[in-house]
Amino acid sequence: MSTTVLYSPDDVRAAGSGVLLIDVRDPKDFAAGHIPGAVNMPDIFTYLAETSHEGLHKLQQTFATLFADYGLDGTRTAIVYEDALHTRYGASCRGYWILRYLGYPKVGILDGGLSAWRREGGMLTTDVITPARTDFPLRPDASLMATQAEVRAALGSSTIKLLDNRDRVEWLAESSSPYGIDFAPRKGRIPGAVWIEWYDFMKVTDNHAAFRTPDEIRALAATRNLHPDDDIIIYCFKGARAANTYVALASAGFSRLRIYMGSWNEWSRNPALPIEGGLPKAAAPYNGDQETV
Repeated sequence: MSTTVLYSPDDVRAAGSGVLLIDVRDPKDFAAGHIPGAVNMPDIFTYLAETSHEGLHKLQQTFATLFADYGLDGTRTAIVYEDALHTRYGASCRGYWILRYLGYPKVGILDGGLSAWRREGGMLTTDVITPARTDFPLRPDASLMATQAEVRAALGSSTIKLLDNRDRVEWLAESSSPYGIDFAPRKGRIPGAVWIEWYDFMKVTDNHAAFRTPDEIRALAATRNLHPDDDIIIYCFKGARAANTYVALASAGFSRLRIYMGSWNEWSRNPALPIEGGLPKAAAPYNGDQETV
């Protein structure tokens, strides 16, 4: 498995034909201009996963087919990008995590996204390539995935910690999702989860986002009693922002990380599952944000 996660524009240029760039933006944005040689896969952002046995099988087969259509056979490095790391709710990191979950051996993220590419003089094109279809090497890694059943079993656990990194209005049960206030049937959070808004793991300057330093990330996580050796399950609405946080925490030495890919979209649709809402019973400020009990 490749150990490099973030690739600079110069890294991408140097790799040449050994890289397949995957653009996760809307088709209309891709058509207006993209990095030469890139392919478009908005499904990485839009797909809503379920974590039942059947749901995971569908997820695996759906993306294995899509990646096979774009010629990923294990020999080329797949590098995923969006406009910037803080746009599209972490979609480039979601693409990276999905490929890792599927067992793809060579995968990374364009550090800074299209914003960084442009800042460093990178050209765009409207030309579309059609890679030759191949066989995708599907080898799912269950250690990266948390299912609904596993999250439910972790409620009240003294050894497994839940991290919610949705936007503040979702955490406080004022909105059910980024798609709209009432998109999901219930508003709230998973009981016992702590909260760090996903934006806090990055610094943004002139619309260019970069992850904070490992020391800063560890310090931020420690304010919620999260430490590098902890067993942590991250969730958001559908696993995109959670993937962004996954990359940030992994870069800071957190090694026992899972994503609940179904996230709030799946959890909220099962009325048998408990939720919390409103202001936490006890709160401590962190840069103006609220902390759960």
